[in-house]
Amino acid sequence: MNVITTAIVAFLVAVIIIALIFIVKSFATPKKLGSVQKFIKEGKFQAAEKAAKGLLAKNPRDYLTHYWLGKAYLAQKKDDLAFMEFKTVNENAIFNGDIPEVSFRHTMAQLYQKFNDNTNALKEYMLLIKREPDNAENYYNAGVCTEKENRLGNAMVLYQKAIALNKRHSKAHTALGYLLLRSEQFEAALAEIKLAIKLNPDDFSNYYYLGKVLKEQRDYSSAIKAFEKSERSNEFRQRALIETGSCYMEVDQTANAQEHFQRAVQCSKDDSSQETLYARYFLANCYEKTHSIEKAVEQWNKIYLYNKKFRDVASKLEEYRDIQSNDSLKEYLTSSQQAFTELCMKTAEKAYNLVAQKSETKPYGCRLLCTEENKDSWKNVRKQFFLIEFHRDSDAVDESKVRQFVEEIKTQGYYKGMIFSSSGFSTLATQFAESRPVTLINREKLEIVLSKAGI
Repeated sequence: MNVITTAIVAFLVAVIIIALIFIVKSFATPKKLGSVQKFIKEGKFQAAEKAAKGLLAKNPRDYLTHYWLGKAYLAQKKDDLAFMEFKTVNENAIFNGDIPEVSFRHTMAQLYQKFNDNTNALKEYMLLIKREPDNAENYYNAGVCTEKENRLGNAMVLYQKAIALNKRHSKAHTALGYLLLRSEQFEAALAEIKLAIKLNPDDFSNYYYLGKVLKEQRDYSSAIKAFEKSERSNEFRQRALIETGSCYMEVDQTANAQEHFQRAVQCSKDDSSQETLYARYFLANCYEKTHSIEKAVEQWNKIYLYNKKFRDVASKLEEYRDIQSNDSLKEYLTSSQQAFTELCMKTAEKAYNLVAQKSETKPYGCRLLCTEENKDSWKNVRKQFFLIEFHRDSDAVDESKVRQFVEEIKTQGYYKGMIFSSSGFSTLATQFAESRPVTLINREKLEIVLSKAGI
């Protein structure tokens, strides 16, 4: 009996000891977790982090501790580590009051957005809408996420709901105005953006969208003023400069356009960004228009370095590839307007024995009205007039221009016409000219003519 009694007593003692250990641990854990919370409250975030990690080493499934470790990381601006902890909580924890669900979901949504997980951010905002149906901010943020998924109609509805809950929500007015702009509802867009500016005149991004609407309405002077105000926003400065430059291009103020595109390139923080590539592309267009071809080529080369398929950059580089090795073509394309007119007169005279009786500067280049050089001046020969155009802009000459040119030859009774173009001619233009009193000289033939004229 004594042996049995002893065994029973030993068993009971072991059970009691195990129970006591379990009870002590149960009471110790909250105390230790309380120390984590206390450290955070006192601003001792590294100490809180260390204490939380110690608890999780013993119990990795303690999701309440994961939550407080995430809070410690956030306080130290270690957002990536906080994101991992909160994701663990979000995927496993039961929200029974220990973790404040609404504030947690606000934080979770913001972290999803920061780390470009738009789909899960939207899920969080939709849950928040159910729990806070009167909070306009939730509808606005859900609208932002929906817009990023290109569901513009749904985004517009969410922005409208945010405005219905808070008529002074300037960001919702701005976002709605931008979507209305994208859908070409310009008057409605203008009303929303103007209201956003009235509500928050210090948000300079609103002036950028105002400029976009005014530009679409072709009110370029007002658009330029709006874009200039939006330059005060670091986020929108480069885009505003590009838009201002494009407004000046629309009204043929190339010098002003060039200045703004240069500034847009200079303020770039990323040479590979779409904004910077577009700034360089439009700057190259300005250089091309003013016949600064070498500078244009420099910009195209820089674009090509980052994006070989960017618009028509590859074809532009190919088009001007032979400038470096062909001095006559380089002079034709890059000389000043006065020098270009003299070059054209020399070409007509040396290559075709034609003397210019009249010259006109044109946007595309130069126009001459010529007669054949008559060395035997004693002969009374009726003069025959030749109409000649020299084109050096970047656009191929199309059929309508050739047709108009031929019509003028017939109307004025000229003998014949010639059109020179460094950019060539459209197929229809070439076909139209075949049976008409006009000769088309493309780039290859132009090089030969210039060489013959000693240019």
